This record gives sequence, C-alpha cells and structure tokens, in this order.
Amino acid sequence: MLHAALQRHPAAPCAPLRSVEVFLERSADGQLQVRYLLDGDLDRLRIPPRRAPRSAERLWQHTCCEIFVAREAEDAYDEYNFSPSGEWASFAFARYREGGAFPSADPRIRVGREAGRLELEARVSKRYPEKLRIGLAAVIEDADGALSYWALRHGPGKPDFHQAATFALELDEVRH
Repeated sequence: MLHAALQRHPAAPCAPLRSVEVFLERSADGQLQVRYLLDGDLDRLRIPPRRAPRSAERLWQHTCCEIFVAREAEDAYDEYNFSPSGEWASFAFARYREGGAFPSADPRIRVGREAGRLELEARVSKRYPEKLRIGLAAVIEDADGALSYWALRHGPGKPDFHQAATFALELDEVRH
C-alpha cells in the first residue's frame, strides 16, 4: 500500500483543512483501491450529503476526490471522480483534456465521518495490470463556496490536475 500527502495549490487557500492523505493499493488482478483522509474542521467545509450511488456530472465543482491513471509512455489516461455523496464520474482521454465520459461499473464507494476527519474509500473496477503513472487529487469546497485544489504535485500556473506533471506516482506492473 502506498501512502501520500497531497499539497494544496498555493493560489487557493483552505483554512479549515489541515491535510489530505491518500492510500493507494492495487490488487493482484489490477484493480485500484484508493482511500482519502481529510483532516480539519469539517463543519467549515461543504460536504455533499449522501445520495444513492450513481454516475453524476460536474462533481469537481464541489468537494470530491480524484484519481488519474495513465499507462506508462502513453498520452491516454482515465479520470475518476468520487464524491462523499456516493456519486461518481469516469472519463477517458486520448491525450491532454481530449476525451469524455465513459461508462464504468459502479465503483464501490464508502464514506465515514468522525470528529475532524472524513474518509472516502473507492475501488475502481477497471483493471490496470501494466506499469502506471498516477495522479491523486482532491477539490475541497469551503463553507463560503471557495474551492481549493490538492494534488501530489502541481504543474505551473493555475490548478490543473490534467497536466502530465501532476501524474507524480509510478506503479510497477502486476507480476503473477
């Protein structure tokens, strides 16, 4: 299991949130499981209420957790958005921001909340046995509606999780 701390983009403050940690694991068959831990004053954040699990649009406009998955040496990549509401979205891109939504088996999303901590865990049903470049990110909405952007690494300029520089984690291929 890999562990990483996400960094807030310097142009987007978020006083209520102290940290975002991510744990990533890949099963022997290539499925990815990711767990996000948000630590801070959750009452000062907008956390979407629980809804029936379903595919939804524009989750990134509110609090959501994201994972970007690219095969080594390829421009193509997949994006998954997971909301604390239980809603999700998945996208396939042929290259930087060129693509669109793709149907995906309903990911299993589990959300837990306790004093000062929100945990979101999701399993991606698509299998990725090959060597990968991964981008881990989160968009956090505060009580006033301002968004902050958290990632393993930020590229130059405004927040943009699709930049190749943000795919900062490498996973070796699955060996049987």
